[in-house]
Amino acid sequence: MPIQMVYHSANCLNTKKPYAKDCRLCLEACPHQAISERMEIDARKCTECGACMAACPSDGFVDRTVDALYEYLSKAQEINISCPLALPQGFEVPCLGIFDRDTWAGLMLLAQEKPVKIFTGVCSECQDKAACAASVKVFNTLHVQWPDHAPIKIIVKIDPRIESEPAQGLMKAPALPELGELRERSEGWRERGKEKLEELLPGLRRDETYNIPRARAWLQELLATRPEVRFPFPTLTVADSCTSCGVCTLICPQRALAKREENGKMRLVFEPYKCVQCGRCVETCRPGTLNFEIKTLSPRLLNGKIMLHEGSPRYCSRCGKQIFDNSELCIACASSNPDKQNFFL
Repeated sequence: MPIQMVYHSANCLNTKKPYAKDCRLCLEACPHQAISERMEIDARKCTECGACMAACPSDGFVDRTVDALYEYLSKAQEINISCPLALPQGFEVPCLGIFDRDTWAGLMLLAQEKPVKIFTGVCSECQDKAACAASVKVFNTLHVQWPDHAPIKIIVKIDPRIESEPAQGLMKAPALPELGELRERSEGWRERGKEKLEELLPGLRRDETYNIPRARAWLQELLATRPEVRFPFPTLTVADSCTSCGVCTLICPQRALAKREENGKMRLVFEPYKCVQCGRCVETCRPGTLNFEIKTLSPRLLNGKIMLHEGSPRYCSRCGKQIFDNSELCIACASSNPDKQNFFL
């Protein structure tokens, strides 16, 4: 049976911008080791829990039904979401594990205007409990950062067809034949999705490419009609010790960072909407001046351009080449000058 999860190679950060340290978030997040080093999904192991989708910052992995989900969330008068173990309500998702930070933030926004309820089975007895737990952890983090958000109700409402089956069958790690049996239990929602898949989502293919993840684009659409909202968002910050080298702008796979040079000055400009918090800029910064902090943003700031830093690039006091840290010499001059022993500290 074909699986619902699709890998978009061109969306993967490793494809967008080659980097010395490959992103492995999807491989590390998958609780079933269903993803190979070549980003191939083993259909015998994959349960479509969505952990890879939630962990991937750039929609490298996407569930085929995600567009239909966001359309439902935006148009429904009352939002009811259920997992396969729960009594079917509203829109059925493969697991809460597909919800990332942006999706949870969008649900909190919608909860200000209409009821938002999530129906689950007994998650502790589900084979995908690791994916669900990771998603709930993201929710709890956002809940602490946004204490006055509207409430989202999570209700345990077990599907009686599943409740009548032995619980231990779900608790143990399934072998491949058992996994096939578990898939049959949720065959209803899978088949319903497949029957209308091409009709609902004709443009969703393996080779589809887009720069902004679907959850972020959906969140932005919600915020566009709510200019008064203030919400927490991980925002890049720069310390005063920045050397104005601009390397961070070259390494950003989302082009969320840009440098503007004028009259010997370099301005570092940040676009929060494009940033997926992959952390490459922070890792690359030799002086260690970049960091992510939770800031309260308005929709205007999320979609705007923020000047983070303005300064003059530094140059080697001996040869005149540009330097990329807080030393006085470039690497070549420092390595030939034993008196500058603090260069490598």
